[in-house]
Amino acid sequence: MKNQKSISFLTVLISIFSFAATAYAFVSNQGKGPYVYKSIFSENVDIYGRGLYQHDSVSMATQALAQDYVTLFLGIPLLIISLVLTAKGLVKGKLLLTGTLGYFLYTYASYSFLSMYNSMFLVYVIIMSASFFAFILMMMTFDIPKLPYLFNETLPVTFISSFLLVVSSVFGLMWLGKVVSGVMYGTQPDGLEHYTTLIIQALDLGFVIPVGFLAAILLIKRRPFGYLLAAVITFKDVTLLTAISAMVILQYLTGINISPVMIVIVLLINIVFLYTMVLILKNVKEVSGTNK
Repeated sequence: MKNQKSISFLTVLISIFSFAATAYAFVSNQGKGPYVYKSIFSENVDIYGRGLYQHDSVSMATQALAQDYVTLFLGIPLLIISLVLTAKGLVKGKLLLTGTLGYFLYTYASYSFLSMYNSMFLVYVIIMSASFFAFILMMMTFDIPKLPYLFNETLPVTFISSFLLVVSSVFGLMWLGKVVSGVMYGTQPDGLEHYTTLIIQALDLGFVIPVGFLAAILLIKRRPFGYLLAAVITFKDVTLLTAISAMVILQYLTGINISPVMIVIVLLINIVFLYTMVLILKNVKEVSGTNK
């Protein structure tokens, strides 16, 4: 495979640095403990006050720790397994590696721009940069016109496209509702706390949601690029939705105000994404000579 050595180096680098970042988050214990901070918007924010995320809010630190668990026990193993499968020339491995790299790019872009500054900042930037270049290199390895022939005719494109459209619409409307109300009334959005802007909403509205719509439209038309986009965003979202599921559950258990309905919705979306991933993987054809 073209650029195999560069991709392997970057993937191993991501694995090592993300292991260091997540492990340190679990063992660090600096700080004086929780306290209340008054933000520039005159909002009283509960600060976590200990460990790597000592300057983050209780809500944000809880979410970060939940995501660290998923990254450590799911993200990194997926990265290594998919790299091994890719080295063997398997299409499933290439698709899974590309999607998992998308998860690491999204996650550590979030950490780099959203989390309060901490001692892992340069590590976050390294992982973000390595993930970006590895992701681009992986996307370049696919022979786009041949992609439809690497999937069985039984691939349920209508179901996959419909699901991507629904999920993209749900998150798009949810984030727009959060932002538009603040713009209309000249107030800060709910949950901004002591942070400067809505990084997650910017990433989702600017990149993830448009890609979801584009993947769905191209796939339902059976365009070659649609097969790649649909697989990559599905595999990326499986890991990300697992992290979000862990976030909302941990927040609920720690007493943060999270609607049980929201937890159920997130878990259901996560389950359907897992099912969609299985459908895609089952319908990949490993044809000798077409995937290397």
